[in-house]
Amino acid sequence: MLGAILSIAASGFLIGALARLAIPGPDPMPFWLTILIGLGGAAIGGGITALIIRPGGTVDSGEYFWILLASVAAAAGLVAAYRRLVQGRPISGPEARRFPTRGVGIARMRQRLTAMGVPVDRLGAPGGPAGSRAERLAQLDELHDRGEISDEEYLDRRRAVLREEV
Repeated sequence: MLGAILSIAASGFLIGALARLAIPGPDPMPFWLTILIGLGGAAIGGGITALIIRPGGTVDSGEYFWILLASVAAAAGLVAAYRRLVQGRPISGPEARRFPTRGVGIARMRQRLTAMGVPVDRLGAPGGPAGSRAERLAQLDELHDRGEISDEEYLDRRRAVLREEV
C-alpha cells in the first residue's frame, strides 16, 4: 500500500515538474502543489487520451508515451491557469519572467530570499537580478539629466556602480 502511494506521488511530481518546465518563467510553489498539479494533469490529459486510444480496453505499452505527453500538456495547462488565476501574472512576455507577488507560499519565499540579500523585485528583470551595469549607468544618466540628483550624488553613485565586481 505504501509503495503504491509513493509511486503515485512520484509520478505526480514528475509530471508536475515537467509541466512547470514547459511554461517559461518562475513558478515557485510547494512540493505538494507540484504533485497535485501533476496528478490533475494525469487524470485529465492521461485519462482522456487513454479513452481516445482504447475506449473501454486496456492500453498497450507502446501507447504510454502518448498518455504521458497528454498528461504533461494538461498539467502545463493547470500551471498556466494557476499563474493567471492565482498569481495574476501573464503566461508569456517579460512580466512572466518576474518573480510572483501572490500565490501559495510566495510571501514566505520572498521573506527568505530577502533575508539572504536577494533583490526579489528585480529577479527576472533584463540583465539579471540587479540589472546590468550599463542599464544602471543609463538610469543614473537619466536621473542626472532630469535634475533629480545633484552632480556630487551622480558622481558618487556612478563610481559605486563602476566599482562593483561583475
